[in-house]
Amino acid sequence: MSGLQLSALDVAFLCLESETTPMHMGAVVTFRPHGQVHARELTALLAERAARLPKLRQRPRTALFPPGAATWAEDPDFLASEHISHHHLSSLYEPDPLSAYASHWMGRPLDTGKPLWDLHLVTGLPDGEFALLLKLHHALTDGAGAYAVAVGLLDALPRAPRRPHSGTGPPAPRSPVDAVKEAVGSTLAQAGIASSVVRATRSPLSPISAPPSTERRLGLVRLDTAEIRRIRRAHGGTANDVVLAILSGALREWMINRGQRADDRTLRALIPVSVRGRSAEQLGGNKLSGYLCELPVGLDDPVERLLAVQREMGRNKAAGPARGAGAFPLLADRMPPMLHRLGSKAAGLAAPLLFDLVITTVPVPPNRLTLDGAKVSGVYPFVPLAPRQAIGIAVATYRDSVHIGLQANGAAVSDVGSLRDGVLKSASRLLDTVH
Repeated sequence: MSGLQLSALDVAFLCLESETTPMHMGAVVTFRPHGQVHARELTALLAERAARLPKLRQRPRTALFPPGAATWAEDPDFLASEHISHHHLSSLYEPDPLSAYASHWMGRPLDTGKPLWDLHLVTGLPDGEFALLLKLHHALTDGAGAYAVAVGLLDALPRAPRRPHSGTGPPAPRSPVDAVKEAVGSTLAQAGIASSVVRATRSPLSPISAPPSTERRLGLVRLDTAEIRRIRRAHGGTANDVVLAILSGALREWMINRGQRADDRTLRALIPVSVRGRSAEQLGGNKLSGYLCELPVGLDDPVERLLAVQREMGRNKAAGPARGAGAFPLLADRMPPMLHRLGSKAAGLAAPLLFDLVITTVPVPPNRLTLDGAKVSGVYPFVPLAPRQAIGIAVATYRDSVHIGLQANGAAVSDVGSLRDGVLKSASRLLDTVH
């Protein structure tokens, strides 16, 4: 990875970084050990494994050419142990000490002059459990790549059998005519995305916009995958549609509790879509597109909300991830890095004109994950907040649970517990419609 140039989109994520808009992803992973947790030995094991991951030894460095570009460079002073710390919780003062501690941790930006990650081991959880808090800058990778990094810190997984090569040889070289057709098609697609973005901008600003703040509040929510499947079998759609409908109901109640009008309106969610290939060469950086989904917070009936989400996501999928206003990450990745250096801050401030919040799904395969033999009991991901946005939501399904990480702007949301409770209530209402 050393010497590899950052994509224009990766540069954009670096340029968006500020004290009030830290552009790192996060995860709170909880573990159920068999016996006593030895923090010193565990942090040493994590440091040993982190040192073996090339991505975690790199830091961004400005390149001379092309203008505004950056490359990954090996940090000559790298010590994995400097990125890992241990904290023992006390439950004397906080009703939910893990969420409270993680909230303070999430609000602190990473040092962009060093490798862009941070790891905290947190002990003192109920029933002897412990947690890992992992922070990775969005310039370093997307959600799929973040999972690959996390797995490198955990116990080794069984190797999947190699699939036989189905091709008969290298692909035939493209003709000049094919190359021209591809270039023209790409140019037309970019123009289409740009015009879609312009048409999709709204005024006034988002009803849930937020002032700049360094403070963050996190909420952890767990849903039963068996209940999600029951709802899906009864009403159709996908498991993701069900989760989006549940979140729409939670956002509706949260808005009403804040004294905001929810009826006859929608909230627009940016739903990132990975366009990452399967080859090993594509494990780094961001490979993203996205959908813009109108969440039906104006509907009180939970089944009507689910059907509305199904229709909206059906339209998005029919169009595909390479077109429409939600595909603007593809457009951003084709812009010169210098343009991001000059305009990313302004573009970031305009985010509420295009969408109200981000809802992302992080892929977590169902393999039984462990650390030094301790089983993973929960995986709660967190997505960075765009400028002026109050809420960001990330979802991960692991084993028998759907884990939802809520991140809120502390200046706009005094208590994320209202939204957390709204998720559970919304899920219960939808489940009650299943006979």
